[in-house]
Amino acid sequence: MATALKEDDAQAHVHGVCFKTGPPARVGIELEWIVHDGADARRAVAPERLDQALAPLKAQGLPFGSRLTREPGGQVELSSPPATSLAECAQDLRADTAALEQALAASGLVLVGHGLEPYQNPPRVVDHPRYRAMEAYFDRDGSWGRMMMRGTASVQVNLDAGEEGNGRGGYRSRWELTHRIGPILVAAFANSPLWQGKPTGWRSTRQLVWARMDPGRTRPPEADGDPRAAWACYALDAPLLCVRGSSADGWTAPEGLTFRSWLRGAPGVRPPTLEDLDYHLTTLFPPVRPRGWLELRMIDAQCGDDWVVPAAMAATLLDDPVAAEAAWEATEPLCANGSVVPTDAVWSRAARLGPADPVLGKAVRACFAATENALSDNGAPGSLRAAVAEFTRRYAERGRCPADDLLERTSR
Repeated sequence: MATALKEDDAQAHVHGVCFKTGPPARVGIELEWIVHDGADARRAVAPERLDQALAPLKAQGLPFGSRLTREPGGQVELSSPPATSLAECAQDLRADTAALEQALAASGLVLVGHGLEPYQNPPRVVDHPRYRAMEAYFDRDGSWGRMMMRGTASVQVNLDAGEEGNGRGGYRSRWELTHRIGPILVAAFANSPLWQGKPTGWRSTRQLVWARMDPGRTRPPEADGDPRAAWACYALDAPLLCVRGSSADGWTAPEGLTFRSWLRGAPGVRPPTLEDLDYHLTTLFPPVRPRGWLELRMIDAQCGDDWVVPAAMAATLLDDPVAAEAAWEATEPLCANGSVVPTDAVWSRAARLGPADPVLGKAVRACFAATENALSDNGAPGSLRAAVAEFTRRYAERGRCPADDLLERTSR
């Protein structure tokens, strides 16, 4: 039998596993895509058809070891192994993405790089107790949770938490900087302006969905003070999404029960264990999630190979000292009333307007310039520098984001 967990031990465990410190050295990237029929984007893709297309890759694996998984609405995801450089990670993930594209093309399917399924309202096609519990939990507050599970896709960038200490490479500073550049990444790469074929009025509807569906597990934690303590409080005070194995009918949890309340005793619910806490941490979805490293979750999926640009920006602005200082200065106007991080209103403005917002647009251009300068100074591969430069010219310098392209095509 697993040992029941005490509140102090739970707090200490979250401190220890979520912010593992050391010199920043590694990068990982996770790519999610929506899958469309190659001949008709509005035609639903049967789960069996996608299963058949993916079967060879699941049997033999991908050339450079990326992990292939499925999301509840049929989205596919590649998760790269951690690499010691952005260039290495991007190169290997490009090759694995090409293998995935080739396998899907043989079945007439294509990967679509939008942050939200633009045309359909897809059903949930992955049946697992976790996803049944998530759907039932989120349904209490409307349709936002179903939209997230079934229709969203993202670029996630994983970076080391940083060192002990208070310098720019320390985990406290890196935690704050990820939240300062968060709205920049939302705005610059917003790519989800449609739902069921119609404009929503938001450049990143995906970010809107995440913000609205359950703020207790999706809003940013408090950024002032020690991030370890702030994250532990956030995690323990978040509502339980489910209790695994709670009944024969599915994984359920009493409505409104937080993990802290569960630790203190909940009538009719068994005591929680360390394994329950670790699982609970996987059901929290803030824009930046500490998992021993920092997982940046706020970036919409991108078309083609454009995913390399937000990955390059995030990694460069955090890992290069000069670029980090420039990003800190550029995002100062986004932080009001002495706060070190932007307000919820700034995140919302970034999702609604993208870089067309004058204040955000100026900060976006400054962060792109800092990224380009650092990549040049550090001798990054020419292909990586060219991708960032082209994206800057096509979007950032013109106050545009990828969502504007889809809106124009829809209008025409």
